[in-house]
Amino acid sequence: MNEEHPYIVKIQNASIDKEYIAWIEDLKKSYRTAQIKSALRINVEQLSFYWKLGGDLVRLKAEEKWGSGIVEQVSLDLQNAFPGEKGFSATNLW
Repeated sequence: MNEEHPYIVKIQNASIDKEYIAWIEDLKKSYRTAQIKSALRINVEQLSFYWKLGGDLVRLKAEEKWGSGIVEQVSLDLQNAFPGEKGFSATNLW
């Protein structure tokens, strides 16, 4: 669909006028804004998760309890559980 020329369906009871076109444009802008806000919200939640994970590693004294390679092991376990997801490298967890 061309952004400048809306696709018009030939329906008996549809009347496409400037007001309708403006309304559709507003809907599209609102949807795009909602997509952006949704992505930002997801990022906030992911950052909260990473902060909690880091806090857990410190609070549990993970290195003392499970050994010096625990961060690398957590990294591998999370990468295995969530293939294709980014952010679970040992560097990121450190």
